[in-house]
Amino acid sequence: MPGVEPLQTAPGVRARMSKQKSKNTQIEVDLRKALFAAGLRYRVHRKPVKGVRREADVVFTSAKVAVFVDGCFWHGCPEHATWPKNNAEFWRTKIETNRRRDLDTDQKLAAVGWLSVRVWEHETVATAAARVHEIVLSRRPGRPVTQT
Repeated sequence: MPGVEPLQTAPGVRARMSKQKSKNTQIEVDLRKALFAAGLRYRVHRKPVKGVRREADVVFTSAKVAVFVDGCFWHGCPEHATWPKNNAEFWRTKIETNRRRDLDTDQKLAAVGWLSVRVWEHETVATAAARVHEIVLSRRPGRPVTQT
């Protein structure tokens, strides 16, 4: 991040943070299994649109739906966000930058007809899968749009 340098971090913290997965987290894998079991087919870890340098965790090309599974810490979950006391300025900047990038991604995809769906890591797989399933079915080509 430009302008903010991380301070020294305790070796245990550094080791723990470096092991955090960015792909194929347990919630992602479980969500994909539930979506597949519901009959949906998708692409994994793809850029939905050329020119938008962001990768979605699950992509439904024909429905133009990009699913992002966001970690509560890294994306500043309104329910579970925590603000570390060590290196506080660095972490606040990092998390706020992630939030701005998420919003920018959603706006860029919407501008070209795509829908971003954000799933928090704390959501139950069943709830998240049902929501994604309903959205994908409603956006498939040739399917009538219903108002709720």
